[in-house]
Amino acid sequence: MKKIISEEKKPIKLWLDDIEESAMQQARNLANLPFTFKHVAIMPDSHLGYGMPIGGILAADETIVPNAVGVDIGCGMCALKTNYSQISRNNLEKIVNEIKRIVPVGFNWHKQAQNEQLLPVKSDKKEMPVVNEQYDKALHQAGTLGGGNHFIEIQKGNDGFIWIMIHSGSRNIGKRVAEQYNKIAVNLNKKWSSTVPKEWQLAFLPIETDEAHQYFNEMQYCVEFAFANRKLMMENVKKIFTGILTNVTFADMINIAHNYAAREKHFGQNVIVHRKGATRAYENEIGIIPGSMGTKSYIVQGLGNPESFKSCSHGAGRAMGRKEAQRKLNLKAEIELMNSQGIIHGIESVKQLDEAPTAYKDIDIVMKNQNDLVEILVELKPLAVVKG
Repeated sequence: MKKIISEEKKPIKLWLDDIEESAMQQARNLANLPFTFKHVAIMPDSHLGYGMPIGGILAADETIVPNAVGVDIGCGMCALKTNYSQISRNNLEKIVNEIKRIVPVGFNWHKQAQNEQLLPVKSDKKEMPVVNEQYDKALHQAGTLGGGNHFIEIQKGNDGFIWIMIHSGSRNIGKRVAEQYNKIAVNLNKKWSSTVPKEWQLAFLPIETDEAHQYFNEMQYCVEFAFANRKLMMENVKKIFTGILTNVTFADMINIAHNYAAREKHFGQNVIVHRKGATRAYENEIGIIPGSMGTKSYIVQGLGNPESFKSCSHGAGRAMGRKEAQRKLNLKAEIELMNSQGIIHGIESVKQLDEAPTAYKDIDIVMKNQNDLVEILVELKPLAVVKG
């Protein structure tokens, strides 16, 4: 931990020095919520979010806040190790081309509905109204990457093996659930004359309400859908590897989410822990912390630090906003940075600079700042990346 701020109703514990003032104000807002438990934890990759900073952990007393989960519910990482120690440049290019052909990216979906058995089982319309409304579209979105900072990456580990890593979320179904229940919370908070200012964008639902019950059910479905989405993509990537490489085998897949709320016990009390751009890091729990497309990623083991509510960062974190990166970064320099490392990438225009390595924080500093939260098991260097 780097510092503790004690001027608000509840302390703010930070694992970084360089938090932007707008994100710091959001952390202060969290610390002044009437239902915040113990303290607010801010991870080393933190930056401005919507209502709550990305890289924040809020433990709440019998309350759930849709914006403290975020719009990409269940977004997370999966990774697995292959038995290969090297892949030729030619085969890497073949693999990347096949991934681009088989896995839809951005706003694209599968033309055909995917196997319904791959998706989590939904409840009736009363329990899950948004999920039921979006379900048919979700059948086409399963096994798709999405956009933004989502990626499929082939990496070389310092354990001597080639790894596959995927970052993706719940696609449109998670966004619709998030927006619907935040809207409901805003209207109810107005009706109740809530003391939480509307401009904080932290409308809440007491856990005993029907609306909170519905949100929790739909949120959990989106977490499970996001996992199913990653699993399907990983299975398709494994098939691509098997079709191009000989005698390739795969270890078990690691999976961890970073946008969700869960009932947990901390400091002797049952609370609702919101992790927005943060991952769980219970003692001995295996996790994944990615860098940017031009920097290292890590397989880690949690240390179960109670001060972070047993959590850690979900990545490197943005150093500049998307539009800012497109304005300020030099396209030629970013391409040369990737090419100098021999990474197969897709940066070709100014529009793609929002995901350039320099748009992100230094992953080495991020990892150093959380050495009391996780232990590094494997260090992974990018070889090829497909971006959303």
